[in-house]
Amino acid sequence: MNILDKITADKRKEVDLKKSLISITQFEQSALFERDSNSLASALRKSNTGIIAEHKRRSPSKLTINQNTNVGQVAKGYENAGVCGMSVLTDIKYFGGSLEDLILARACVKMPLLRKEFIIDEYQILEAKAHGADVILLIAAILSKEEIKAFSELAKSLNLDVLLEVHNEEELHKSVMPSLDMLGVNNRNLKTFEVDLNTSKELSKIIPDDFVKVSESGISSIEAIQDLKHYGYQGFLIGENFMKTDNPGKSAKEFIQKLS
Repeated sequence: MNILDKITADKRKEVDLKKSLISITQFEQSALFERDSNSLASALRKSNTGIIAEHKRRSPSKLTINQNTNVGQVAKGYENAGVCGMSVLTDIKYFGGSLEDLILARACVKMPLLRKEFIIDEYQILEAKAHGADVILLIAAILSKEEIKAFSELAKSLNLDVLLEVHNEEELHKSVMPSLDMLGVNNRNLKTFEVDLNTSKELSKIIPDDFVKVSESGISSIEAIQDLKHYGYQGFLIGENFMKTDNPGKSAKEFIQKLS
């Protein structure tokens, strides 16, 4: 069993447990459930830099990135830096995140927030809305075409943006549908954790122009972003590059100033 299969199996157990404890009605009664969402896709289309900054304490490939952060301070720092949006890891077991991180970030900033999670059930989409997310991530590698359609249509009905993540041409072909806003290409193979920016370059040729193109993972230099812009990318998800520093917001600000 590879790491992605392991994460997904654990996630199913986690969601089943949560369903027995918290009802959908409770989500629908949340103060945040009725708030107007802030579109990440729109922010990326208007931006010259396209940076989506991530809050990530650890990952299966890098056991510790930064365990000493205050998510609220990081969120404020990122917003002050001028990022287009912030990705918040909410997986506890493998990434050290939580839904509390999402709520704390939401309390501190107005910019679009992406719930970065392994979504395998509609329950998690309602949960994301109730905790202040503006965007959800769907990972093509762990979902069927029917699930992608059902999940993305539910998200749109809740006024959430949808970022669909693919790793190869096969995943892309099964995933393209009108209920998506952004197509993200993950340069990291989730089975081996190897990173190759050529993945984004190759897949850019077959991503329809209707979608905002987002490149994810392994982006650590201005040159990489400038290169990927030639392939039509408008969004760039950066996590470790900022999070491994003592002040992620300051690092993001310096990076964006150089990029601008």
